[in-house]
Order: sequence, then structure tokens, then C-alpha cells
Amino acid sequence: MRPSSLDLGVIGNGTVAALVDPEGRFVFGCVPAFDGDPTFCSLLSPRHHQGGDWAIELIDGVDCEQHYLANTAVLRTVLRDAHGGAIEIVDFAPRWYQFDRFFRPVMFVRRVRVLAGQPRIRVVLRPLGDYGASEPDVTWGSNHVRYVLPDITLRLTTDAPVRMIREGVPFVVREDVHLVLGPDESMTESVGAFARRAEELTITYWRNWVRTLSIPLEWQDAVIRSAITLKLCQYDETGAIIAAMTTSIPEAPHTVRNWDYRYCWLRDAAFVVRALNRLGATRTMEEYLRYVSNLTTPDGLLQPLYGIGFERELAEDEVESLAGYRGMGPVRRGNLAWLQHQHDVYGSVVLASTQLFFDLRLNQPDLLSLFARLEPVGERAFELYDRPDAGLWEFRGRAETHTYSAVMCWAACDRLAKIAVHLGLGDRAQYWRERADAMHERICAEGFDTERGHFVDAFGGHRLDASLLLLADTGFVEPHDPRYVATVDAIGRDLRRGDALFRYVAPDDFGVPETSFTICTFWYIDALASIGRCDEARELFERVLAKRNPLGLLSEDLAFEDNEHWGNFPQTYSHVGLITAAMRLSRPWQDAT
Repeated sequence: MRPSSLDLGVIGNGTVAALVDPEGRFVFGCVPAFDGDPTFCSLLSPRHHQGGDWAIELIDGVDCEQHYLANTAVLRTVLRDAHGGAIEIVDFAPRWYQFDRFFRPVMFVRRVRVLAGQPRIRVVLRPLGDYGASEPDVTWGSNHVRYVLPDITLRLTTDAPVRMIREGVPFVVREDVHLVLGPDESMTESVGAFARRAEELTITYWRNWVRTLSIPLEWQDAVIRSAITLKLCQYDETGAIIAAMTTSIPEAPHTVRNWDYRYCWLRDAAFVVRALNRLGATRTMEEYLRYVSNLTTPDGLLQPLYGIGFERELAEDEVESLAGYRGMGPVRRGNLAWLQHQHDVYGSVVLASTQLFFDLRLNQPDLLSLFARLEPVGERAFELYDRPDAGLWEFRGRAETHTYSAVMCWAACDRLAKIAVHLGLGDRAQYWRERADAMHERICAEGFDTERGHFVDAFGGHRLDASLLLLADTGFVEPHDPRYVATVDAIGRDLRRGDALFRYVAPDDFGVPETSFTICTFWYIDALASIGRCDEARELFERVLAKRNPLGLLSEDLAFEDNEHWGNFPQTYSHVGLITAAMRLSRPWQDAT
């Protein structure tokens, strides 16, 4: 493994999550929620204190292997020592249904079991506070250790020797060891009994959830892992969906392109909703729309992103106490994109809502009221579709009338027209259809370069960007429209390098992009299939799947030369792309019978 590489696993429960390295060390995780203080921050190199991690070290260890328990978010790590000893570590965050609600505490559970020999382990738990700037005060009792951090006190309850843990002293493991890190509350039952029950119930929850998915015949393991990963990125408390669990993993080595992704981008979340809807996991959509309903205002104005607790202001600053991933700072907290104008968000919200009106499985008693709440969003889409914005790629130094933004505004009006027809609202259907048609005509005139014969990134422009691959998926054009086929061909010629795509190649605020944006490659694969180049799409898809990390996870970006993962991790965008492409490319289930 490369030093501090992204060959990591993720565990979580809809409240908290942690990234775990191949040797079973927690290297990143925030409490008490996704956007909280990174108690585990060793991935971002604390400057002033050792720690920010949680390791179960095998003395004289020589080998490790790791995998998820099938169809779960429960991670199993096996460590072997030089003397024939071996241990198994099982890690998870508890999640199950009880008392008519989900139990998903701020808690991580670890179980250690001897597989061979008489192994010796050392438990090293070193949480940090204030983004790595402070160490906790530590107190203890007969079966617990308390870590008093600035915003929360965590209690480790265990049946291991407390002194050995407190002082980091190795000890021989003979029986199962259980470690439960959570709120500062006394445990009223045996820690072993709780951990065993929690493990069983959590495994059952995830396997039952996976059983509800309508997965494709092919690439089932990849799709299931991506679906679980997307589910882990939804914050149950509000329904928000974060873009990724980390902050400040750079998009390429030694670049300042590193951002805080622990917030809810309406665009990214809409992609997640649509991907999970295709798998039949519609509850994510319902919970996300509960989140959006708390953001919409009578005037329909929307920001590109919000905090997971509905925060509107996400002031961006640099954290001096963390040196950054592999020392590549700066580390950022907050994201200035909340101040930007990104007009595609209006289409994102309407698209994410559309299935509610047509899916009879979903109990929506007042669809007329929901439609009335969406109409102001459509009004804003019509008002703004031909105005400059920062665009999908969040340019900080320039504004143009981006074709993708305009198309998404069209999609808002187009879907409102279709919803109005479905609801029997003839006047509103005509109103929105007339607007959508006028927008469509203008976009085709301004966003298509007749000289080059393909769509372009901005009105009156000449450049390409990968978002144009989505014009067929949104329904703006038919896949076999010659204008779209020419656009796909041009993107493959100009933006593709090997098995991956740039999102664009023109210099931006920070220079020329250096890595591929992973979802763009999946968009290209999907576009190839849609225009009839299915064999080529399948071959490329297989090669891209081989670039996932050993646990089947994807970051935001891939390096062209060595396929190393860069960017925030795990990235919802990337897993959305995988699911969408697999659903399009897979042979039908009838082929298996």
C-alpha cells in the first residue's frame, strides 16, 4: 500500500462514519456527525500531536487482508504475525430498526477474535479535538476510558484490560475482545453481549436492505457495494446526502484543488436519489425530499449546497493544525460554493421529486401541495436558464451561460409540464410546456456550434465539457440525434485519455486539470451504450471497474498514469456513475433463466 493511500474501507450508520485502512486503523471520522470535528484525522496529518487514529496492532504483524461481510457495511480485517498467530477484527457502526425507528447512535463497535496461535495486540486509541489541535483529557473506570473532547465526551467500554489500553501496553488475546466507543453513558449490559447482538442486528439490517434492491444481472457485487456506500452518505437526522465523507483530499498531487465535501450539494444528492431509485431504494428519495422541503422558500431561490442541518452559510477557512493528505495542504473547513450561482440546481430538485408523482408504491397523500411547492422552483429555472452562472464545475473565476445549467433548467419546466398532465391540471401543463419548448429552442440555437457540429459547454462558446454527455439522459435530445452522437464522438476525441476522461481540458481558475473526474468516464460509457456502441462501452466499463480500490470503492478522481485514487472519498458521484452504467449495460435477468 502506498503511504496514506485511499485503499480504505468505510463503515457507518447514517449518523457517523469512519475510514479504515488495510491494517484496521481508523484514519478519518467525524463526530457527532459527518460535518463534525474529525476526531480521527490522521489521514490529514496532524501537525502538533500524534494520533487522530484508532489501531488494533498485532505485535510482529507481517500480513493483512480485508473484505466486507457480504451485502453489509461490516468490515472484516485479518492480521497475521510472524509466529503463526492471527486475529480477526470486525468493525461496524450499529444500525437497526427498533421501537418504530432506526437505532443509529454516535458509536463504533470493534470485535477482536483469535484465529490462530497466541497473538499479542496493542490497542491504540488517540482521538484528537479542534481539527487535530488538541488532545483530550482522559479519565477511566474499571471497564471504561473517557476521552473529554471540546464538543463531546466519548466513552470506550471494553472487556479488555483497561490499563493496557490506557497505556498502550501489548497483551495476549485468548478470548474475544469487544470495544464500544460511543456517548459518555454507562452500559447496562455486558459489553460482549451488546457487541454480539449489535453485530448480528447490523448484519441483518444491511442484508435485508440489500434484498430490497432491484439489481442488474451482471456486476452485482460492484452495484451492491456502490449502493451501500451511497446509503452510508445520507444523514438520517435530516435526509441530507453528503458529496463525500472527507475534506481536503487533493484532486491531484500537490495541487490546491482540495475542498470540503461534507455537505449536501443539491445536484449531487439528486444524482444519488435517481441512482437508488433505479435500484428500487426509494426511501432515500423520500428522506431527501424531506430535507429539501426545509430549504425551499416561496420565491423558489436555491443555493448550490447546504449544511446537513440546513445551514445556509458555510464559511470557508484553512485549518492550520492539519498539514493535509500526505502533507499536501491546505486543509479546508467549509465551502465557498454556497455563495455561487449554479442554475442547474433547480432542475436537480424537480428531477429528484418527479418519481413521487408517478410511483404508486409511494404514499404521498397531497401531491397537489407538493406540485405547488415545486412551481416556484420552475419559475426560477425559467428566469435564470439563459443567465451566466458558475456551472456544474463551480468555476470561481468566471461566469458563463453554461449549456448544462440551461438544460437542467429546461428539465425543471419539462417535468413540471409532465407532472401537471398526470395530475389533470391542463392549464398548468400548457403553461409549463410552452415555457419548456421555448427554452429548448433557445438552448439548441445558442448551445450548439454549427461549424463544429456538436453541442458546446456555454452559449456562443466552442469548448467541450463532459456534462454534455448528459443531454440524452435528461431527455433533452434523443440518443440517436445526430447532434448528440457528434457530441459524444467529439468528447471521446478531445477529453479522453486512455480509459478515463477529463471533465474539460481548458484552463480554469487553478490551471489545467491533471486527473480524470471519475463520474465523467461513467457518463461516457453510458453515452456510448445509448448511441449503440454497446460492446465498446462494456469493455471500457470492465476496465474502469478494475480501477476501484481493493474494497470496491471509488474516490473523486483517478490519475491517468497509475490509476491512483485522488480527491474526496468515497465519492457519491463516482458510485452513482457505476450504478447507472451497470444498469444500462447489463444483460437482462431473462438471460439467467
